Amino acid sequence: MEAFLAAGDVTGDPRWHRRALRIAEHLVHGVAAAHDWRLPEHFTAAWVPLPDHNRDRPDHPFRPFGGTPGHWLEWSRLLLHLAATFGADAPAWLADDARRLFDSAVTRGWRADGLPGFVYTVDWQDRPVVRSRMHWVIAEAVLAAHALHVHTGDAGYLRRYHEFWEFARTRHLDPVGGSWHHELDPEGRPAATVWAGKPDVYHAFQAALLPVLPLSPAAAVACGRPV
Repeated sequence: MEAFLAAGDVTGDPRWHRRALRIAEHLVHGVAAAHDWRLPEHFTAAWVPLPDHNRDRPDHPFRPFGGTPGHWLEWSRLLLHLAATFGADAPAWLADDARRLFDSAVTRGWRADGLPGFVYTVDWQDRPVVRSRMHWVIAEAVLAAHALHVHTGDAGYLRRYHEFWEFARTRHLDPVGGSWHHELDPEGRPAATVWAGKPDVYHAFQAALLPVLPLSPAAAVACGRPV
């Protein structure tokens, strides 16, 4: 969906935006809503959810078992980018579902084990599975909170934005080696049980960049426009 949204902005072809909307409608307004705002990670080729996938290897770096609150946060933000793209023609459910996904992620993932930060994964009874704190998850939390504040004007989302940034600043930023620690253990210490090294600058870069850009168009287009 994110790729189609960007493709529509870059090419000016509205077909890509309509395709992005159909994907969001099926996966979020359909599947996530049917799972009480938990979006499954894995599906069959016919888009049937596979909730038990990798139950025997829950820490798989790309296909973990259970739900991933970080992805619910990411989808929350993307729905708001999509709503901004369609403007007055945007379906009302886009913003409503964005709020529900955000609330689900924060309620089920933030401090889920009693310690600061978002757990990486939870099972379908909302119990923490992989308790590592991933840098990309807090980056998406920052971005979702900011996008919701921009869209709604609700100061509560702005408070969350600052709260999440403070966690990223004090726990994930590496003042010695640079960049962000990609993984922390539940006590906030650098770890490498799921991820090793610092191969991903994408999420950290977006956490810094996107809040100074409008929700639409895509960053590549917005950055190319004169200030």
